[in-house]
Amino acid sequence: MGKLAVGILAHVDAGKTTLSEAMLYRSGCLKKLGRVDHRDAFLDTDALERERGITIFSKQAELPVGEWGITLLDTPGHVDFSSEMERVLGILDYAVLVISGADGIQGHTRTLWDLLARYRVPVFLFVNKMDLPGSDREGLLSALKSQLGEGCTAFGGEEGEAFWEEVALCDEQAMARYLEDGVLPDGFVASLVAQRRLFPCYFGSALRLDGVDALLKGIERFTRMPDYPETFGARIYKIGRDPGGARLTFLKVTGGSLRVKALLTNRREGMPEGAVWEGKADQLRIYSGSRYRLAEEVFAGEVCAVAGLDGSRPGEGLGCEAMGEPPSLEPVLTYRVELPEGCDPHLAFRKLRQLEEEDPQLRLSWDGQLREIQVRLMGEVQMEVLQRLIRERFGWEVSFGTGSIVYRETIAAPVEGIGHFEPLRHYAEVHLLLEPGEPGSGLEFGTACSEEMLDRNWQRLVLTHLEEQVQPGVLTGSPVTDLRITLVAGRAHEKHTEGGDFRQATYRAVRQGLMSAESILLEPWYRFRLELPAGSVGRALNDLQRRHGQVDPPETAGADAVVTGSAPVACMRDYAVEVASYTRGQGRLSCTLLGYAPCHNQQEVVEALGYDSERDLEHPADSVFCAHGAGFTVRWDRVREYMHVESGLPSRNPGMQGAEPAAGVPRRAGPAYGGSLEQDKELQAIFERTYGPIKRRAMAPQSALSRVEREGAEKPVPAPVPSGPEYLLVDGYNILHAWDELKEIARDNLDAARGSLMDLMSNYQGYCGCEVILVFDAYKVPGNPGSVTRYHNIHVVYTKEAETADAYIEKATYEIGKNHRVRVATSDSAEQLIILGHGALRLSARAFREEVELVEGKISAALARSNRRVKSDAMRDAFEKAGR
Repeated sequence: MGKLAVGILAHVDAGKTTLSEAMLYRSGCLKKLGRVDHRDAFLDTDALERERGITIFSKQAELPVGEWGITLLDTPGHVDFSSEMERVLGILDYAVLVISGADGIQGHTRTLWDLLARYRVPVFLFVNKMDLPGSDREGLLSALKSQLGEGCTAFGGEEGEAFWEEVALCDEQAMARYLEDGVLPDGFVASLVAQRRLFPCYFGSALRLDGVDALLKGIERFTRMPDYPETFGARIYKIGRDPGGARLTFLKVTGGSLRVKALLTNRREGMPEGAVWEGKADQLRIYSGSRYRLAEEVFAGEVCAVAGLDGSRPGEGLGCEAMGEPPSLEPVLTYRVELPEGCDPHLAFRKLRQLEEEDPQLRLSWDGQLREIQVRLMGEVQMEVLQRLIRERFGWEVSFGTGSIVYRETIAAPVEGIGHFEPLRHYAEVHLLLEPGEPGSGLEFGTACSEEMLDRNWQRLVLTHLEEQVQPGVLTGSPVTDLRITLVAGRAHEKHTEGGDFRQATYRAVRQGLMSAESILLEPWYRFRLELPAGSVGRALNDLQRRHGQVDPPETAGADAVVTGSAPVACMRDYAVEVASYTRGQGRLSCTLLGYAPCHNQQEVVEALGYDSERDLEHPADSVFCAHGAGFTVRWDRVREYMHVESGLPSRNPGMQGAEPAAGVPRRAGPAYGGSLEQDKELQAIFERTYGPIKRRAMAPQSALSRVEREGAEKPVPAPVPSGPEYLLVDGYNILHAWDELKEIARDNLDAARGSLMDLMSNYQGYCGCEVILVFDAYKVPGNPGSVTRYHNIHVVYTKEAETADAYIEKATYEIGKNHRVRVATSDSAEQLIILGHGALRLSARAFREEVELVEGKISAALARSNRRVKSDAMRDAFEKAGR
């Protein structure tokens, strides 16, 4: 028997869960009819839901309808849990949209209607609570037609001539068929419903079971089973946990079948290895309410929960199923998580990531500068529920700071972004065209680059890197959106280009383009509906104008008035309380997220946030070039002068047109270098291995400077040597595996090897007096926020997730080297050359070992002298005592 996935959606308190209960009862699945207010509804399985009387988590139940079965999915109606609801839409075959007959079409109802159109879900409507006084069937149907669509047609009554004429008006082919036959077959009506041309509307009262049978009969008559491919496919829509803590992956099979113990993976062509997961389906559970049955095989169209998958995420497609669309409803407020005293924030962050798996829209993040956990929430109700979940699951009493607005950034006009990454034996250059997109379009990526210039595989890699990470803007560091990014040119090297080179070049190209463009700050806006007494309209209009709202002409509804429009979220956060105050509780404000629009006070927000794009070392806009065997950094606003590829696009940044090098600075020249003689010899050896022996000056590569540049350039002035304490940065694992003694210890016990290296560095610091920073990689630890600890007299750093020791040392060298002399101990040649570009001195692992051994020898000699002196003093004292 085939299965249809049918979702139940509604504005909060429209009677959605009551309708689900009635459908299960009338289909024979329940012996007793439960009620939300009695806290015994079949699908309200969570204690939180029963306490609050609202649906918080999506649930499923099975019921038979005609020749096939239905998987009924009950979704949250409260706007704070819209992300949970939207995740379900991607797996629905049909939806039932419940509307309160007493309240009519509300703000969130329109949001749900728009989402159903976006996901192309056919819709049945059920107008509930028609037993309440004031419910007007004809008035409601007219409102449905005018506000939702002309295809809304009353069903469930007598199917006479007037009924079929109304149905035929929805489509030209339907009208022709009706004029020919006088009626329309059920199959034809079902096709109109599936094409979203016809929306059957049923009226009744779910609590009194009125109209429920007609709805079930309509679903049986006017739906049809989708055609599924034979190849396996599935769409993940939810991650949850059972009472025992087992992780469950909820999915719908969209092709073929899924057997227990089958191996599942999200692997796709071009997907980074770090994002790929594999797992075995240990159990297949078919849930109905809180109960489930185990299945050996699940077929296309069925919804199940899979136990045994660790890396799965909502929205992923498996097998032949493509990835789902990104959600359109996102939280617009960020809150600081305030942990109880004594709670380790790093441990808390890792544990809270479990909740983010279940609701990815939480967007849990660790702010390294403020050393705090931040989370995104839709509103106060979700905040209270999250507090309760954290208390029950982890035993912590947490609170949340004042919420801050989640901003976005875009650009005003097209601009070209250039990124070049060329430390020694690495090479990649990328040219991107950044264009403003339509509001709400998000990020779009494409390529217009010739394969003769850049091979198709490299182009795919660039697009993959663009998609894998949302870049921050340059005004406030907020994510960019509404951009079309097109690859227009690029270059790779036959020998020296690696995949990571294009990642660096791509990120730098995006960042350089944003730095060159005119950026626009975007803020979230609400669509509001304000119902209040007519005498309060003047006050409301004045308030909304002061709050930078855009107001439609007021409408009258009996003795009351209705004011609609849009306004910035930042200006409407506390207005509901104010409305209740000045209307003496008679006013009602409902807000739904409209989208993002230009910020009404951009300059004020930018100054308040204080983001400095040039000091954001995790997102550099500068490029790395190579000359004379050494890499050097070129500022983002000078990259065009050094680039190797012409894209054919004109310069989009007026400030870059006709720019001349600053006086006294030679073009394409690296920074002054003050290394030792040994280090110079090492650089010369690298150069000779790359370009051949140096026989005379004319043999040096001259392509780094043009003839005009060589004739006009002044001799660079050596940079002054920084004063203050010297800093030594040590690449921990690099040194550990380069020194034989430590390497031998690490084979048996890595912790012991780290401890030995830390003790050696403590001794070294105590003798030499420099500031020692020992850096260890921890970038593969999921959810790791990084840490900096004090070990005796040195600093020990464990990098955060996705940050290598190389990247940390590069940032630290750049920052510390502005005011202090810096040396870096590592045997990584690529890292050494980047370090040279920042003006630091490099120290190979071999040379550093010799230094450490020399220091250890001096410490031992000093201790020996001290011991001899103590012994001689003791002998002298003994002789003096004997003489007395």
